[in-house]
Amino acid sequence: MTIRCSGGVVLMTHEILNNVRKNLQAITPYSPGKPISDVKREYGLKDVIKLASNENPVGPSKKAQEAILTALGSLHRYPDGGAVDLKAALAAKYSIPTGQILVGNGSDECIKMISETFLNPGDEVVVPSPSFSQYWFGTQVMAGTSVQVPLLDGFQYDLDAMLAAVTDKTKLLYLCSPNNPTGTYIRKDELRHFLDQVPSHVLVILDEAYIEYATADDVASGIDFLKEGYNVLVMRTFSKMYALAALRIGYVFCREEIATEINRVREPFNVNTLAQVAAVAALGDEEHVETSRALNSSGYEQLTKGLEALGFSHIPTQANFLIFDTKLNDKELFQLLLEKGIIARSGTALGAPGYLRVTIGSSEENQLFLNALELVVSKLRQKV
Repeated sequence: MTIRCSGGVVLMTHEILNNVRKNLQAITPYSPGKPISDVKREYGLKDVIKLASNENPVGPSKKAQEAILTALGSLHRYPDGGAVDLKAALAAKYSIPTGQILVGNGSDECIKMISETFLNPGDEVVVPSPSFSQYWFGTQVMAGTSVQVPLLDGFQYDLDAMLAAVTDKTKLLYLCSPNNPTGTYIRKDELRHFLDQVPSHVLVILDEAYIEYATADDVASGIDFLKEGYNVLVMRTFSKMYALAALRIGYVFCREEIATEINRVREPFNVNTLAQVAAVAALGDEEHVETSRALNSSGYEQLTKGLEALGFSHIPTQANFLIFDTKLNDKELFQLLLEKGIIARSGTALGAPGYLRVTIGSSEENQLFLNALELVVSKLRQKV
């Protein structure tokens, strides 16, 4: 069968559609938190706050903004394909050779490049559950098999179970710390004991997108283990603490020989110029980092006190978000909050039914959330 437009041009045939790789049929496009503009339009609201995507309420560094303005006049030039200045800045900050650094169009592209480099059809990837959905996506794109290992009570890692899930077919193993969407983390001694037992054919990927927010004394840093020679790849981002989410820029630390292989699948100009110059400037703005960290700390205290007053218990977090047990229909709760102009994240959508995840926002945003939550929860509890 063919489908034609009014001009008689053939648009597509069943034969072409039959050529689509079958493993892609399991993939549905990623569904991010609803944009503020959509919620305003759908519900006729003037004021909407978004606490769904773990964005930094402080906004980007002033230094990063200035760097962007300075670079605007060179937009007719292609970006630096090697991200030389950014790699140099990262190397200086973390004392890691530039040959061990890769830069990507957000952590999403880093995950996809890793998958494209190491996975053949049928290869296995061990992932915690719930955790970041893009690990599964990268695996599925390459027709691999995602082996999901449930977290323990309190959303703690079951590292023994993750080890037990490793087989001869396992190529990659993901650990997210602090974990998204739970905020829980892996301790240094736990990670060392774990890595000492992982078979040498498995590359352990440590996703540390939220590591700059972590304050626990015993939180593991993947960079330390990489420097000690462990078989790990450390993945970080400028989207969270550095508040450059719109520019899409993530980066990887790994062994140089691994970086060389991943570079084979990297697009020539995968990170744009504005992202690169902003990241360099943001990396050197410690005042912005400290301000962001302080706001997150005070916001966490504000939210937890408010949630406790409403009868909710939360999972302690080391990130810029928290998740709590609603003991209600989380999808219904999410919808009622949406109608009041509060965009949060349903636990069901994140693999944690019954829970709600909320970004730690500004003091005003946090209070608006708590006020709205009190109203809608009262309504839902009356129905139970």
